[in-house]
This record gives sequence, C-alpha cells and structure tokens, in this order.
Amino acid sequence: MIYFILLLFVFAVGGVTLIAIGQNKLIFFPEKLPQDHVFSFPFPFEEINVQTENDVTINALHFKANQSKGVVLYFHGNAGSLVGWGYVAPDFLSNGYDLFIIDYRTFGKSTGNLSEKALLQDADSLYNYLLKSYSEDKIIVYGRSLGTGIATKLATKYSPKMLVLETPYYNFKSLAKKHFPFLPVSLILRYKFPTDKWIVNVNCPIYLIHGTSDHIVPYQSSKKLIELIGSKGELFTIVGGGHNNLSDFPEFHQGLSKVLK
Repeated sequence: MIYFILLLFVFAVGGVTLIAIGQNKLIFFPEKLPQDHVFSFPFPFEEINVQTENDVTINALHFKANQSKGVVLYFHGNAGSLVGWGYVAPDFLSNGYDLFIIDYRTFGKSTGNLSEKALLQDADSLYNYLLKSYSEDKIIVYGRSLGTGIATKLATKYSPKMLVLETPYYNFKSLAKKHFPFLPVSLILRYKFPTDKWIVNVNCPIYLIHGTSDHIVPYQSSKKLIELIGSKGELFTIVGGGHNNLSDFPEFHQGLSKVLK
C-alpha cells in the first residue's frame, strides 16, 4: 500500500512539474506566420517591425483613419495572429482613431521568447515608439482578455488619454484557479498579471467592457475591478455577451463610440 501511495505521489509531482514547465502551451495559442507573409485588409495600413531588447522583433500593423484624433495601442488576446486581429480596425477607424496593433512574441511574425517580464518590456518599447509620432494625450491604451493585464501595467507608467479594458481578469492567478482548480496555481504559475494591484495606480480615465455571459473571464472580474477604481472608471455591461462575441452586440459599438467620441 505504501508503495502505491508513493507511486501516486511521484506521478502527481511529475504531472505538476510538467505543467509548470509547459504552461506557455496552456496559456498562449499563437498562430505563426512566415516572415514573407503579406497581410491584406480592405482598409489602409502599414506593416511595422519594432526592435526591442536583444534584437527581438515585434510585428505590428498601423491602420490610419482619414482624419485622425489619435491612436489606439491594442494588446490582443491569447490566440491567433494579426491575420485575424487586424479585423478589429473598423471599430476604431470609424471613430476617427488610428490603430496600432501588435503580435506578441512567438505570435505571427514576432520573434523572441515569452515571459511576463518580456511582454511588459515589449509594451514599454511599443509605447515609446508611438511617442515619436503622437503626444500622450493622443494615445489610448486598449487591452483585450490576456492583453488587459499588459495594458493596465503600461498605463501605470505613463499618462495616456485613457485605458480601455475589454473582458479584463481581476488577476491572472484567480483566472488560473477558475480553469485549473486541481493545480497548486500559487506555486507553479509564472504569469501573475495582477491587474487588481496595478489598476489602482492608473491615473487616466478607465473604461471596462464585459459581457454577463462570459465563461472564460467572468463578468464578476470587471465588477470587482470597478469597485477598486470607483469614480475613475466606468463599466459598460453587455447583457448576454460572451468572451469572443461582444462585437455582435450593438451595445458594444455604442459604448465604444461613447468612449472614443
């Protein structure tokens, strides 16, 4: 009996270790693109490569509005590439804003290795790249899902016009516990993204957008975040909205237009 218990313990420890080592594969689902891939969209854009530390290249698309009021720096979710994410552009172009949207390391044509530190450093480099062309009062930082933690941390370091978070998590640890309740998340999780700790240090206006039927990142996450920031923030609730379909709801576009007016 004692040998059986020891064997179960060994398998359990081994399983947790493998998950700890391979957690990037549980969190990130990048679509890789060949370096010669040619993007195609029915609206004007420019492909940009931004060099960050250690010769890492972050691939980005810069969409231009006809009469620009500024630019939205967009951090997307944990899957896909700019091939699909580029199609969010009309939401911002129609409201008079340029869009600068990037692929994280290992996504699309971007290079480098993933880590929380690296993602935050890259965000800093991208913001400074935009500062060459836009004043801070013309820059909106926008995060969606995974990107909400990155966007929030970035907004604590600068003074953008506003911070917009679509389907934000309260912090990454609580989200991991929801999806992997059987794992010792606090011990093995390498990605913390403590949005709740960071968001109280953001000084610009903050807007949250969340659906009540989101089964990936619970709507309650936004409710808790708005309680932390009080009058500094506003929550747009999309009744019946899920995690990946908010753009199907007129209320989403109405809320975004109100924010970007």
